[in-house]
Amino acid sequence: MIRTLTLSSQMLLVALPAFAVDARIARQLEKLDPNTRLEQACDTEAMNRISADKSDFKPDKVIAYTFAEPVLEGDSIAAPGAVFRSRGEWYRLSYTCTTGPKRINVRSLDYEIGKLVPHSAWREHYLYD
Repeated sequence: MIRTLTLSSQMLLVALPAFAVDARIARQLEKLDPNTRLEQACDTEAMNRISADKSDFKPDKVIAYTFAEPVLEGDSIAAPGAVFRSRGEWYRLSYTCTTGPKRINVRSLDYEIGKLVPHSAWREHYLYD
């Protein structure tokens, strides 16, 4: 019996996406065009992962295109010029992300947090409080 449960658990893990979004967010993402959906799903996952990591960051916004245009290829996005806002300050962010074919559930996300964006650069890059 235990062996059957173990096999079933392994099969379930293979079938599920790595990072499933909740139903409310999924419904909102479904309303977007596929490229925007991919970007928003990955932005949301980046925000969630940064929040969950053992850091003092509490992000409430991620923008993929602030310092460089993201590169989309299939169900993946590379956003080397992204930013995120935490506690009223903006920080540089670079991430790569892959979703499933519906571009909703994130399958992989790698990110690197960069330096604080000085307030003097906010206006030029359309950042806000």
